[in-house]
Amino acid sequence: MTSSAAAQPVAMLQRPRWRAPVVIVLVVALASIAVGAGLAAAGFSHRQSLAGAMVAFAMASWATNALPELTTGLAFFALASLGQLASPNVIFTGFSSSAFWLVLSGMVIAQAMNKTGLGRRVASLVAAPLSTSYARLIIGILLISYGLAFVMPSNIGRISLLLPIALAIADQVGLDEGRPGRTGVVLAVGFGTFILSTTILPANVPNLVMAGAIEALYDVRLSYIHYLVLHAPVLGLAKGGVLAGLICRQFPDRISPKLAAIEGAVVDGPVSRAPISLTSVQPPMSAAERRLAVILIATLGLWLTEGVHGLAPAWVGLAAAVVCLLPGVAVIGPEAFNDVNHRTVLYVAALLGVVAVISETGLATSLSKAVLSFLPLRAGENAWNFVLLVLLSLAISLVASANAVGAIYTALANDLVQATGLPLNTVLMIQVLGFSTVLFSYQAPPIAVAIGLGKVSVLDASRLGVRLAILTLLLLLPLDYLWWRLLGVI
Repeated sequence: MTSSAAAQPVAMLQRPRWRAPVVIVLVVALASIAVGAGLAAAGFSHRQSLAGAMVAFAMASWATNALPELTTGLAFFALASLGQLASPNVIFTGFSSSAFWLVLSGMVIAQAMNKTGLGRRVASLVAAPLSTSYARLIIGILLISYGLAFVMPSNIGRISLLLPIALAIADQVGLDEGRPGRTGVVLAVGFGTFILSTTILPANVPNLVMAGAIEALYDVRLSYIHYLVLHAPVLGLAKGGVLAGLICRQFPDRISPKLAAIEGAVVDGPVSRAPISLTSVQPPMSAAERRLAVILIATLGLWLTEGVHGLAPAWVGLAAAVVCLLPGVAVIGPEAFNDVNHRTVLYVAALLGVVAVISETGLATSLSKAVLSFLPLRAGENAWNFVLLVLLSLAISLVASANAVGAIYTALANDLVQATGLPLNTVLMIQVLGFSTVLFSYQAPPIAVAIGLGKVSVLDASRLGVRLAILTLLLLLPLDYLWWRLLGVI
């Protein structure tokens, strides 16, 4: 066979891989141009139509992954600057937002948890007694993912830490590939990591985008403890319980009694692919782990007592990141900063820039009028308006992903306040109920990452997401409304 003939199959395999993204980019670009043309035809100004086209390109590209999120963010900055949609101070406002610095500091803390082994130690210690029953394993994974969200504000970081541990336990107790229980374990990590963390202000990208947009547009800074009290009881604990029940029912399985030891903490079985000890005996903590534990306890304490000292969570987190990098502390070295996921950090800055451009060009006001023209909001009817605003947030999440809800919904909030008569803070917080409801994995990148790494089908994830969304709207939404009434928010 000649070299050219040998190269032909390779070229045939490579060509679709090259063409498919290009086709998607072209479709997104043409759709964005169509959006701009449609806005112009509807009477929007030239500047607003151009802004709408650019925003549509950014949102569609992020939602479809037509371009890497880093490339899309840089493209938005370049196009918005070349098009002179706003001043550089507005376009690049994300870099001066507290949300940007909270994301960056969260990434550093996540690196410290991974590098020192503290995160692995905590997860392994808690995981040891979970391997005695399937239901306990699922509930335990959800509790671990929720607990880690308080001290490790990075969804991808938590998934990269917890998923290997969860799969190691699955291997040890006989939940091999192809078993429904293994699918349940992976989905517990993915859905639990994203959904439960929406109740903790610094622990989720959509939360931070929303917080940054609120700060930029309304000069309002969200409180860590108030946010937690408002959302954790229903969206955290109650929804976690519903999620655990759904996983156990949809993916039923049993742990093999031959693999689970009588004493529970020690498990006999095939060697796990992840080098994790499931015994209750752990080696002594290193000096770096002890120092990091002190830093995390102090950081969490300052976050929870924000109302006393008035220090914003972003600056507390940034100070914790600095301490982790100090030479004398030696938790992690400066070289660890190279491993930080800078793409996500830039992505958040770009999203906040989108928010600022939407507001600066007046596009938000014009879009609000269009939304209000078909959304049957009724002033004074709080329960009706509550449901409609949750559905609005959910609809935005379905179109542009959960990460974009804070950018789009927040920009509409003033007009939504006037239409409903609800307080601004209430209108702003309702969006959390929408973007925390995930029907499909593309809405939440962390879930997509988890099912990819765990080799779970998108169909299984979608089945779980749709069922969870239905129960959320039918059961948890009324419960949330009653909780908010009890707190006096509505």
